Parts: sequence; C-alpha cells; structure tokens
Amino acid sequence: MQELHLLWWAVLLGLAQACPEPCDCGEKYGFQIADCAYRDLEAVPPGFPANVTTLSLSANRLPGLPEGAFREVPLLQSLWLAHNEIRTVAAGALASLSHLKSLDLSHNLISDFAWSDLHNLSALQLLKMDSNELTFIPRDAFRSLRALRSLQLNHNRLHTLAEGTFAPLTALSHLQINDNPFDCTCGIVWLKTWALATAVSIPEQDNIACSSPHVLKGTPLSRLPPLPCSAPSVQLSYQPSQDGAELRPGFVLALHCDVDGQPAPQLHWHIQIPSGIVEITSPNVGTDGRALPGTPAASSQPRFQAFANGSLLIPDFGKPEEGTYSCLATNELGSAESSVDVALATPGEGGEDTLGRRFHGKAVEGKGCYTVDNEVQPSGPEDNVVIIYLSRAGNPEAAVAEGVPGQLPPGLLLLGQSLLLLLFLTSF
Repeated sequence: MQELHLLWWAVLLGLAQACPEPCDCGEKYGFQIADCAYRDLEAVPPGFPANVTTLSLSANRLPGLPEGAFREVPLLQSLWLAHNEIRTVAAGALASLSHLKSLDLSHNLISDFAWSDLHNLSALQLLKMDSNELTFIPRDAFRSLRALRSLQLNHNRLHTLAEGTFAPLTALSHLQINDNPFDCTCGIVWLKTWALATAVSIPEQDNIACSSPHVLKGTPLSRLPPLPCSAPSVQLSYQPSQDGAELRPGFVLALHCDVDGQPAPQLHWHIQIPSGIVEITSPNVGTDGRALPGTPAASSQPRFQAFANGSLLIPDFGKPEEGTYSCLATNELGSAESSVDVALATPGEGGEDTLGRRFHGKAVEGKGCYTVDNEVQPSGPEDNVVIIYLSRAGNPEAAVAEGVPGQLPPGLLLLGQSLLLLLFLTSF
C-alpha cells in the first residue's frame, strides 16, 4: 500500500512540474521553491507544482486571500506574503497547510483574519503578523500552536488581549507586542503580570504602553500602577419566608440581582420559560417601565422589564412565565451567575390579609423592601437579599420608603419562600 501511495505521488508530481508564468520554480538546498516576489501580482497565480515547499509572494499587490488560495501546494512549509495590500484572509485560505512552519503576513492591511485557520497549523514555528490593522485576537486563536517559537504582533491596533491568550504557546521564546494602543484598564493587568514573570523574550518593553485612559497615556505596561479591579459577584435572592399567603395569577413579579465588581459589570438576564429562551441585556426599560429607544420590544412596555439597578419586573405573571430566571454579570475580569426557579401553584383563598399584616409588621420594623420609580430596593442590611413583590395589575406603587410605614396599596403582596409561588435559589 505504501508503494502505491508513493507511486501515486510520483505520477502526480510528474504531471505538475509546470510553474506559473510570472514565477520562478526550482530546487535549492533540498527545498522546492516558487519565487513570485516583486511580480506586481493582484491574485495568487494557479499552476504551482504540488511538491513546492517554499512559496514567496512578497511585495506584490494582493488585496486578499480567498478560501482555498493554496490548495495546490499542500506540502508548503514556508509562506511569505509580506508587503502586499492584504486586508482580508478568508476562512479556509490557510487551513489546508498542515505542514506549514513559517508564515509571514507582516506589512499588510489585515483587519479581518480567519483565526480558526490557525487551529490546523500545528507545525507552525514562526508567525509574523506585525504592521497590520488587527484590533482583536480571540482567546483561543493560538490553542493549537504548541510548536510556535516566535510570534510578532507589534505595530497593530490591539487595545486589549484576553487573559490566557499566550498560555497554549509552550514552545514560545520570542514575542513582540510593542506599539499597540493598549487600553490600560483592569482587563490588561494580567498581561503586565505575565510579561514580568515569563521567560519569553519580549523586546521593546518601554514601547508596550498605554494609549488610554488619558492619565496613563504613554505609561509602559511594566510600570502600570495598581488598579482597583475585582471580578463580578452576584446575589439573586428573595424576601424571607411569609407563611400563609396565597397567590393568584395576574400579579406582578419582581426579582432583584445585586451586582458588584470593578469595572462595573454588564448585567444580562437569561430566562427559560415554556415557550422558549429570552435573552435581555439590562436595562431594556427606563424608570417609568417603558422600552428604551433602540431596544427591540413588541410594545412600549416589554413583557420582561429589566431596570438599570438590577431589578427585573414581570407584569401580569402567570403560568406562561414559569421557569428559570438567571442573572449574569460580566466584566473584563470574568463573570458570575445566579438563578432562581419560579413555579405557580394552584391558588387558594384568604391569604392576602395575613400577608398584608406581615408586610406592615416588616415596615414598622424598617425591614422588607420598597420601590422607587418601579425599581425594587432593599431597605436594610438584614434584608439585603432578594426583593420579590407582587401586585394585582399594572405597575406597582411605592409601599414603604426608607423604612417609614406606608399605606399598603390594594392587592400588594410581598412574596416569600413558602408561598404558592415556589422559589428555589441556586448560585454558581
């Protein structure tokens, strides 16, 4: 079988010894070389011998690399594409080059690069992407490049790098990331720590500097002062047990997600109900409960109303709204999530007075919760857990403000753990 395979390759190579007209092809130092540099080419020419191992297309006018651009040269080990006008490298342009060891894409205009193609280039040892227009590198871009020794990303437009970007590069000995306009916020602190501790050679460290914020502009990353940074934390909980209360459909349900972190995390709600999954980036309504401009909503008052302070209001709560409500907080340092399952049981009679008396009791003690502009607020450290309340219809009104007893609006219920609306808290 091996002999047949070699014979097949011999026949194939014998039929493909031609060379594209603008290029020079030949053997040098045991390598099959195709030299197409300085030919004023605007596309990768067809017709290369299949046994080419080194291809130079440097100093041409290539505007981009389409899918399958190098399908004819599967044995390629070195590819030189510097000093072109390449703006886009399409998915599949490089993926077939599993033997590639050296790739030079420097001095182009690349802003759109198919990072997933690198996952197939496990033999790569040299990657030059300096002097381009790159603004973003996915965290897993280099996950398969365990043989990579030299990486050049200098003189691009990178504002940040995700923590762990260089972790898979176990053979890396040389890294250039200078002259990028880094935003020196909490998301870049890891890079300072890693650069100071790594054995990788990182030249021109004084030019690995901040471009923003203004007070840090020009500060080398190695001398970045300590920043007040913390990963997000969330707490989604509910008012302590109020036994004896009963609930009927058609009330308003409110949840509160208490979020902490620096920089301030972005809050997102993930709601799984019988009809499907609802994703909401908070806030989607103003303090009046009406949809914010530019927010997709079927009406001026969305079915799920996410307020800026972390409250989620569900008017006219019923069986269709049963499900799992999760709040997710994310910032540059990570994410945190908390969830609560909500189910509506068969309603009974006569529980409202009992709950009302208990609510008034909480108010007299300065505990419980109150509302301001339809946003749910904790009223004291002892009750700084979840806030869940219900009213019969429409928008809830303020019941207690700053611990001062107030008149309980008709039909207002403060929901607790043992009510017929069953809540199960889970934190991740």
